[in-house]
Amino acid sequence: MKIIRAELKDLPVLSPLFDAYRVFYEQPSDEKGAAVFLKERLEREESIVFIGYEKEKAAGFVQLYPTFTSVGMQRAYILNDLFVHPDCRQEGIGKALMHTAFQFCEGEGAKFVTLQTARDNITAQTLYEKVGMQRDTKFYSYLKSLT
Repeated sequence: MKIIRAELKDLPVLSPLFDAYRVFYEQPSDEKGAAVFLKERLEREESIVFIGYEKEKAAGFVQLYPTFTSVGMQRAYILNDLFVHPDCRQEGIGKALMHTAFQFCEGEGAKFVTLQTARDNITAQTLYEKVGMQRDTKFYSYLKSLT
């Protein structure tokens, strides 16, 4: 297994994975839109993406968005997206991508990494707990849809 930090040249292998991730979350397939979205994030340095390869095949990715903690007065990261292609699951790719993301964030001096997942995504919850993440029992998440 090999993990690299994504660059613009990696869009042809990253975009289909990102599109499949969105389809998993019941969005219509839009590989061109996925490529445009990812290109903007990478060009503007608004996200950090790592791609996991298994036998030269792009098998999964993790995407981080930088933010800050005002209380902690430090950088923090939102682990917004984690996806492993269904053909490549149960091979440790998700776990390796998570560890790579944590190492990157630690190297950037981040206070924490946070994420949200669906209540019924037990598979993901199991992975997150295996890699040392803890379910937040102190705070509620709120969302106001604007579109």
